[in-house]
Amino acid sequence: MNKVILVGRLTRDPEIRYSQGANAMAIARFSIAVDRRFKREGEPDADFFNCSAFGKQAEFVERYLKQGTKMVVVGRIQNDNYTNRDGQKVYSVQIMVDELEFAESKNASSGGADGGFSQPAARPTPGAAANDGFMNVPEGIDEELPFN
Repeated sequence: MNKVILVGRLTRDPEIRYSQGANAMAIARFSIAVDRRFKREGEPDADFFNCSAFGKQAEFVERYLKQGTKMVVVGRIQNDNYTNRDGQKVYSVQIMVDELEFAESKNASSGGADGGFSQPAARPTPGAAANDGFMNVPEGIDEELPFN
């Protein structure tokens, strides 16, 4: 089985292209930085992965993703090995995207002054009368309700 799940931030704005022909398809290329769980002295704090998305996924990338967006990427690893002009073998991998999800709220990704966290709105207490169109259920009426 070849399946990878990564959570990271886009390192730059995605590159979008369209294939040639009658049925032009969107192709999105982007890279994400994934923080390492354990950090050692002198080693990088993150790993960087190149990703490719096609069709509807690529259109989603084009519409909604930008540098810094935190994403969950589900896909498969594919080898992109080749021989360069000097005859040297170059080894690399590419993540072929199957699924994409946002890993944080839009407010958190915009980096508000509160760091993306906001206090929940004050809720009325259960017994308090609210002018919201709902009436309070009196105590002891539970026996009369058909859906109890």
